[in-house]
Amino acid sequence: MTHSHAQLVWQDGQPMSAVFGDVYFSRADGLEETRHVFLRHNQLEERFAALRPSGSFTIAETGFGTGLNFLCAWQCLEANAPAGARLHFVSAEKFPLTPADLAQALALWPELAEFSAPLLAQYDVLTPGWHRLVLAGGRVTLTLMIGDVLDVLPQLDARVDAWFLDGFAPSKNPDMWQQPLFQQMARLSSPGASFATFTSAGAVRRGLAEAGFEVKKAPGHGRKRHIVHGEIAAPPDAGWREPWFARPEPRWRERSVVVVGGGLAGASTANSLAQRGWQVTVIERMPQLASAASGNPQGVLYTKLSPHLTPLTRLVLSGYAYSLRALRGLLPEGADWQACGVLQLTHDAKEAEKQQGLAGLELPETVMRPLDQAAASELAGTPLPSGGLFFPQGGWVHPPALVRKLVEHPNIVVKTGRTALTLDYDPSQRSWTASDERGPLAVASAVVLAGAAETAQFDSTRHLPLKKIRGQVTSVAASETGSRLRTVLCGEGYISPARNGRHCLGATFKFDADDLAVHDDEHAENLEMLAGLAPELRASLEKDALEHLEGRAAFRCTSPDYLPLIGPVVAARDFVRAYRELARDATLELAETCPWADGLYVNAAHGSRGLITAPLSGEILASLLEGEPAPLPADLMRAVHPSRFLLRDLIRRKLDLDAP
Repeated sequence: MTHSHAQLVWQDGQPMSAVFGDVYFSRADGLEETRHVFLRHNQLEERFAALRPSGSFTIAETGFGTGLNFLCAWQCLEANAPAGARLHFVSAEKFPLTPADLAQALALWPELAEFSAPLLAQYDVLTPGWHRLVLAGGRVTLTLMIGDVLDVLPQLDARVDAWFLDGFAPSKNPDMWQQPLFQQMARLSSPGASFATFTSAGAVRRGLAEAGFEVKKAPGHGRKRHIVHGEIAAPPDAGWREPWFARPEPRWRERSVVVVGGGLAGASTANSLAQRGWQVTVIERMPQLASAASGNPQGVLYTKLSPHLTPLTRLVLSGYAYSLRALRGLLPEGADWQACGVLQLTHDAKEAEKQQGLAGLELPETVMRPLDQAAASELAGTPLPSGGLFFPQGGWVHPPALVRKLVEHPNIVVKTGRTALTLDYDPSQRSWTASDERGPLAVASAVVLAGAAETAQFDSTRHLPLKKIRGQVTSVAASETGSRLRTVLCGEGYISPARNGRHCLGATFKFDADDLAVHDDEHAENLEMLAGLAPELRASLEKDALEHLEGRAAFRCTSPDYLPLIGPVVAARDFVRAYRELARDATLELAETCPWADGLYVNAAHGSRGLITAPLSGEILASLLEGEPAPLPADLMRAVHPSRFLLRDLIRRKLDLDAP
């Protein structure tokens, strides 16, 4: 996993790639070139104007560069599309610009400031992987795929309406302009999808034609004699795809959804769907939202990574960046969250070895950097027994405040103190009814179960392998020494800088506990953990403070592989019946349509990483329910798919294949 930002040379105030020796846009008039090549020859004005009020349009691009093409497309959408129409813009970029370089480049176009300002507000140092940016109140989504275009496009799950075939000239960047690129474009295209590109090189024209595109020449812009554009009437058959991981076809009678669970996962789901125009009812069994695991006074934006690029590490990197963008846009920094940084200490030899391995990720220092003991102690404001890794963008959050903000939307209705005991599906109406002992609570086209371990209480979801782990946090009044703590400290547990004069520390892990009472012995565990993290800070806590400890306990919900479950639910018996032959031969390319439970989805098992993975989970579910481009690569979408355990147990012959 290598990471590198674009190396720029500025000539006459305009950016040029030092690596490729080519310009990012026309020196004559880059803005007009973009409009001429990409907007006019994809007929975007006319196609945006023809969108339905709830319609959407997907553009994919082969080189984000300075973002000029994206901003012009966004401006065109605002000028021509109905108010409710949405734009999905997906772009690959191997060498992203730094935030400073991007700001300098976009300053050349003051007429786009209305659009470049919100982009720059969310654009940060981009780690390898995929990054979802939500702009204009959800009207525009930008998915940046950081990596080589020939690597990321095969992982894209989307139906593209128009292609911006951009990048440095074929003579400067021949590795990109290859037949696999054109084949991926064809695979991802909707019927009638268009493309446009600034180059008219013969190899490009022939490659596009071979992939199935009708290719036309047109007059170029400025000194360029010709450009190329066209469309693909009938994209090629994509071939066999695992039906158990395919998307259920969206066919909603109306865009309404019941979300069961008022924690961070449920609120994130509600917010992402509400921004897309869905009418959302959130049902929470407790008297207040965020009363369970999302109710702790301080949660940590904690990016515990693996040097081996596991699916969890890749998910965490994408989720971490998304959560930071969401927080900056939703909550003012101060009382409810602070980007004070997170210091992950090398509390034992195993952790020290692991942190050395993380150097291979080559993340920018603005994301992660090592500190020795002296530097870590100075940064933290208290003596520490070791150094560690510092994540300067991280910090702590008051989760209930974030949950409340996420559901502040006119399309969201919240019902607290009510328990969805039954879910009934009416196939004739294609609708679900959620009811409690007093009767119906809500009727909607879809249901998302986001109630942690309680998600598995329904007949349709009983097969999901959810487990709960008790955790207790401790709240203690800050001492004079503790008041000087300037960053979150993590090791076996964590302690946050004081909020309202009190530290939050913890949390315990109890795998076989069923009660939620606060226990003194778990307070003692948390204080012992603190003694290992920061001995002087622990010693400074006065007797009076220790006699007035506060705390709360809640159940984390996890899965066997510690990845969340996000996606559609299957009818388990029908699933086994449809794919039972996999128990004999797991390589069979079975074509039986997956027996989905129509309109039923889950969002659960975020464990202790809810602040990192739950906000992005809302975008994952919204992409599935709306048929949008996925915010994560296909292999990660499979890694969080709820059917993965059923499939695994079927292949391993752990299921009763003869069940009726």
